[in-house]
Amino acid sequence: MKRIRKSDEVIVVAGRSKGLRGNVLRVLNNDRLLVENVNMVKRHTKPDPNRQQPGGILEKEAPIHISNVALFNPATGAADKVGFKHLDDGRKVRVFRSNGEVVDI
Repeated sequence: MKRIRKSDEVIVVAGRSKGLRGNVLRVLNNDRLLVENVNMVKRHTKPDPNRQQPGGILEKEAPIHISNVALFNPATGAADKVGFKHLDDGRKVRVFRSNGEVVDI
């Protein structure tokens, strides 16, 4: 079970985009994430008439390593570590380490 999943709200704790918050758009297989409006890069593209794609400068999200983000805890309003816990019904859930609150319901 992964500590950070798609559509989690994360905060960047290291790097060029430190302090920015956003939702995880995609989890890539090599421990990298795509987070909306974080780690933005400019991509210069040529026009492609076959796909009706205009050329120009596109701004898009670049992958960021999973170690540079932390899950955002809305109760404390800050970044928080994630732990795991087994519930009474046998389910394994993620919990915030600071207050023990369950992340997934």
